[in-house]
Amino acid sequence: MLMFGEAVKPVLFVVAAIYIAVDELFSFATQPIVSWLARQDFAQRLHRWITSLPPYPALAFFLVPLIILEPVKPVAAYLAASGHFAAGAVLFVGGEVLKLVLVERLFLLNKRKLLSIAAFAWCYHYISALRGWLEATAVFRASRRIARRIEAFIRDLTERWTSATDRNETRVRERVRSGRAR
Repeated sequence: MLMFGEAVKPVLFVVAAIYIAVDELFSFATQPIVSWLARQDFAQRLHRWITSLPPYPALAFFLVPLIILEPVKPVAAYLAASGHFAAGAVLFVGGEVLKLVLVERLFLLNKRKLLSIAAFAWCYHYISALRGWLEATAVFRASRRIARRIEAFIRDLTERWTSATDRNETRVRERVRSGRAR
């Protein structure tokens, strides 16, 4: 007879694959936000302060937003499932964007210091190994291909939209110049 835990593993596997694929899709979407923020003066001052923190304060500064923002996904799913789809979608998108912008940036800024903490390093390596195993599976590779197709579609759509805007602006400038020349 199949144990309950064995029956749940495929469901957990699919949930984990979807979870990581959604993170990658949102990571693609947040790159322009992160780039813009990095160029701001306040962000550069904050960057210097964050990187000056010792390991344990850096860990606290990393964990607080993670602890606050990670439960947003299940809460958003609950809201959507209980008939509050719009509220769930807004919460999900907002929480995911904030998490990726804040948590990933904080991790990258202090990765060396965070990994100098033995417990954090153990967790990081365990989760990295688990993610590596998951990413090697056929289901995950298929979900990644789908996510990349969506990214390419969005990128293509954005490029078409911005190039159409650029063409329209060029036409307006040409009309203005030709009007001045008369």
